[in-house]
Amino acid sequence: MKHIHITLIVALLSLYLGFAQQTPAPKQSKAIAITGATAHIGDGTVITNSLIIFEDGKLTQVLDGTTVKVDGSKMDVIDARGKHVYPGFIVPNSTLGLVEIGAVRATNDDRELGSWLPHVRSLIAYNAESKIVESMRPNGVLIGQITPRGGRIAGTSSVVQFDAWNWEDAVIKEDDGIHMSWPSPFVRGRWWLGEDPASKPNKNYDAQVNEISDCFNATKAYMQGDRSTVNLPYEATNGLFDGSKTLYINVGNEKGIIDAVNFAKSHNVKSMVIVGGYEAYKVADMLNKNDIPVLLQRVHSRPGRTDDDYDMPFKLAKLLHNSGVTVALETSGQMERMNSRNLPFYAGTTVAYGLTKEQALQLITLNPAKILGIDDAYGSLEVGKSATLFISEGDALDMRTNIITHAFIDGRLISLETHQTKLWKRYSEKYENQD
Repeated sequence: MKHIHITLIVALLSLYLGFAQQTPAPKQSKAIAITGATAHIGDGTVITNSLIIFEDGKLTQVLDGTTVKVDGSKMDVIDARGKHVYPGFIVPNSTLGLVEIGAVRATNDDRELGSWLPHVRSLIAYNAESKIVESMRPNGVLIGQITPRGGRIAGTSSVVQFDAWNWEDAVIKEDDGIHMSWPSPFVRGRWWLGEDPASKPNKNYDAQVNEISDCFNATKAYMQGDRSTVNLPYEATNGLFDGSKTLYINVGNEKGIIDAVNFAKSHNVKSMVIVGGYEAYKVADMLNKNDIPVLLQRVHSRPGRTDDDYDMPFKLAKLLHNSGVTVALETSGQMERMNSRNLPFYAGTTVAYGLTKEQALQLITLNPAKILGIDDAYGSLEVGKSATLFISEGDALDMRTNIITHAFIDGRLISLETHQTKLWKRYSEKYENQD
């Protein structure tokens, strides 16, 4: 019996170690200089032969290294000639760290029961030890907006960096916004009940919009009344009216976008973002007039309507960019967590459909940083900002050349080892050693 207990303990310990998190990197202790690389600043600027120096987690110099000499005796120098430096990529509207294995219910923490949940905070459910989160880093995805799902109002998101012991260490911006799904003006018939599957007006649309309006009005009334009995949903929703939170509205169709914008204006919502925005290009003037950005649906998807161009999802970013709308890319949908690592390649696809490489880069660096309200510290390689960046052997928007050699978050040199890289090395050695 004693032998069985010892064996069980050893087995459990081995299992635990096998699933252990990569140890987060220690705080930067010495100045680091990256020399000779092509630096993609993130705002459209490119420095061919750059000199980038950062200390205590902050960028102190970002300049052309052609005529500048640096004393490397008191710093670590990385010779990156022939390579490229980029700001860390940012994935908004993501459930990374909230679900580990979709088929195992106990690992799913991306939604709660109910339809009106503005007070549900995704941050406290975020698992910094997620193997899926870990797998983002070798592609340059270093920051994410962790967002709940479900219901009319799903809850409150937060922005985190992807190398931390826990959610307290990970957080960059706490409770940045509330996420809502706008009612659809149109519905499809339930074919399984013999109804016509064609799209038709939603008879309940006005009532569903009024429900949202009632929620907002109730919040305002609560904030002006006796708050001795705390109402958590109303307390959370009030952030939309005092400017401390952004309203993220998931809506794709033209009418829904127009109605959502008018709704937010009528309730004096200080800041809002359209999420999805498949037909946002049709109302670009309205979005520009009201300074409303768009988190654009996954680029690699099918056209939403039978009469749309076959390449409509690929060129939507170009259409919005040309119209002057601030646009960034998001990856929600099927297998969204796994697909988040493909964020740079979605941006690369927009290059094939009209954007320049630097414009495409902005879709996953400076633009999402602006939308999430973290551009004072992240999103571009500028003096005074966080040293959250990486070095790639080639073009990071091309899956063939996105080969990262170094990655830093707040100046900390992070591990690029993941479950996938371990398996790759394991089986590479297996076949290399075969006769």
